[in-house]
Amino acid sequence: MASGEGKKSGEGKKPNANAKGGKKKEVKKETGLGLSYKKEDNFGEWYSEVCVNGEMIEYYDISGCYILRPWTMAVWETMQTFFDAEIKKMKIKNCYFPLFVSPSVLQKEKDHIEGFAPEVAWVTKSGQSDLEVPIAIRPTSETVMYPYYSKWIRGHRDLPLRLNQWCNVVRWEFSHPTPFIRSREFLWQEGHTAFATKEEADTEVLQILELYRRVYEEYLAIPVIKGKKSELEKFAGGYYTTSVEAFIPNTGRGIQGATSHCLGQNFAKMFDITFENEKGEKAMVWQNSWAYSTRTIGVMIMVHGDDKGLVMPPKVASVQIIVVPVPFKDADTQAIFDACDATVKTLNEVGFRAEADLRDNYSPGWKYSHWEMKGVPLRIEIGPKDLANKQVRTVRRDNSAKVDIPMVDLVEQVKAMLDNIQQNLFDVAKQKRDACIKTVRTWNEFIEALGQKKMILAPWCDEMEVEKDVKARTKGETGAAKTLCAPFHQPDLEGVSCFVTGKPAKKWSYWGRSY
Repeated sequence: MASGEGKKSGEGKKPNANAKGGKKKEVKKETGLGLSYKKEDNFGEWYSEVCVNGEMIEYYDISGCYILRPWTMAVWETMQTFFDAEIKKMKIKNCYFPLFVSPSVLQKEKDHIEGFAPEVAWVTKSGQSDLEVPIAIRPTSETVMYPYYSKWIRGHRDLPLRLNQWCNVVRWEFSHPTPFIRSREFLWQEGHTAFATKEEADTEVLQILELYRRVYEEYLAIPVIKGKKSELEKFAGGYYTTSVEAFIPNTGRGIQGATSHCLGQNFAKMFDITFENEKGEKAMVWQNSWAYSTRTIGVMIMVHGDDKGLVMPPKVASVQIIVVPVPFKDADTQAIFDACDATVKTLNEVGFRAEADLRDNYSPGWKYSHWEMKGVPLRIEIGPKDLANKQVRTVRRDNSAKVDIPMVDLVEQVKAMLDNIQQNLFDVAKQKRDACIKTVRTWNEFIEALGQKKMILAPWCDEMEVEKDVKARTKGETGAAKTLCAPFHQPDLEGVSCFVTGKPAKKWSYWGRSY
């Protein structure tokens, strides 16, 4: 952890500036704040270190579980506020179902539970007594909710039924737990909806997917590709799955950002979710489920973080602007502190999230490193010269650019800078991602691109056995390659052959190793 951790109770409080007499406080220099690992050299260790030193998480005493600290929760709450408002516009209502699932219900949909079985955690004891019937902890809530959909839906006037819940789920991962990316408990929203027609279900799938794109691109400044999952990679028990896919250039791995599934009528059959239509006939509902989780935050850290720590997009940053006083010897420290307070007040009044770091036991240099580690988008420095010139110095976290701006233009210029930082983070991430995309047409080109850590766009015959074969042939220490998604925007297929079998290609898909 950063030197001085736990001594932040004075953060934001005004010390007794220019106090006469008394013992001079020891001012901490820059010590113990840097990262031990570089992003390029050891990505895994760098990522773990950034998550902890940036105060996003703390490791817990149960493997695969993490404490989400306020810096993380602020990001989650910002995304939640956006998404929750959008789904409410769509007449989707929030609810909450229990965490526990009975085995008989969980096992009702065989394909579904087979997909999750290795990850299901079970409660087997109450105190010292064994439970007569073990109880599962939800890995997802289809089987928790749908017996009640069957009860609540009787006629066409009960449709559509559109519910969402913000909750935690437990998946007892055994392979390489990673903060945010693979954890045994995580936060998410899960939407579960039922419709009279397939057309309504299809429409909602894409509406929700567009909201997920907006979460990534507009809030987290991460470019994603919208597309459809292969039959092998779709949601267990579902009809089809759409997703937004991100890519981590440093590791050459794709990462599923969020999913929007059409479940078809499969779960309706299993749970007897039927209704009487307008003609008085009995019909089965069409269902969707869709979710995004705290994994989004891990993708943000991986894509934007650098060797100084986190880099937070302004839209989701807990603190968008940190104001740091830079008093020199014999300077009017009180006037500088007052200017810092006034600057924060001005920015807060117009809706920015700004704070001042007025702790007097840390040097300005230490504070710079500390807030850079935490990824605050914009730093404002105020020293004697700035005070005399009625200006402030701004320093951007994304590119370290320094600009002096007049106090009279503060609000206008800060807004422009934060907007520019948000856009620049997206543009740089897209440029890096696009540089990693390689279009191939043959197996040899595919293997070469895979070795270069590329996100590969390749034509194929869309046969499950072929994808299984690709997985088997590419399996290595770093994991097998698989389809990430077939993008909605498809290149021309005329006269194009499958890169594996040579048969006529049915679609273009992105392939690669993934998290």
